Amino acid sequence: MLSIVVLISGSGSNLRALLEACDNPLFPAKILAVGSDKAAAGLSHAEEFGVPAFVVEPELFDSREQWSQVLLRNVQYHNPDLVILAGFMKVLPEGFVSALSPKLINMHPSLLPAFPGAHAVRDALSAGESTTGATVHIVDSGVDTGPVLAQREIAIAPGIAESGLHEQIKTIERSLIVEVVSQIAEGKLNLSERAN
Repeated sequence: MLSIVVLISGSGSNLRALLEACDNPLFPAKILAVGSDKAAAGLSHAEEFGVPAFVVEPELFDSREQWSQVLLRNVQYHNPDLVILAGFMKVLPEGFVSALSPKLINMHPSLLPAFPGAHAVRDALSAGESTTGATVHIVDSGVDTGPVLAQREIAIAPGIAESGLHEQIKTIERSLIVEVVSQIAEGKLNLSERAN
């Protein structure tokens, strides 16, 4: 059974998809805890499913390093096999990443390496792309530069607004992250091999 800690910053739609999947006794993973960098709306999903949650706010610390060390201690307290950044909107310092690597994965709303960073959906629209999608990748010390584990593509409808496209991508992200977690749990995806 693969044990997971999920980190979020927002509504937690991907977290909810994982919680629902893990609620099935046949699914080969369980969520030990949910963490956030603020009082995120998505923490209500953890409460609903009876999963412990923790919040470590960067504003309460003198430096990014201090904040990330406390966040790391909170994660490591649960001793997970895997940590998932599911809409976690902070770039994590190298010390945090190296402590968990390669068992730290992220979801990103584009077909990486295209459109890394916080505005991937807007950037894809601005570039006039006809397709975009979702990527699950191993986190490294760069921004959205780690080895890709899985991707799913969707067409960009002419004239679609950024918010509408974001919602479409979230739909495929939810099924993609559940699929990737299942493959890792079953040994079909080896993170150590992919990281090299």
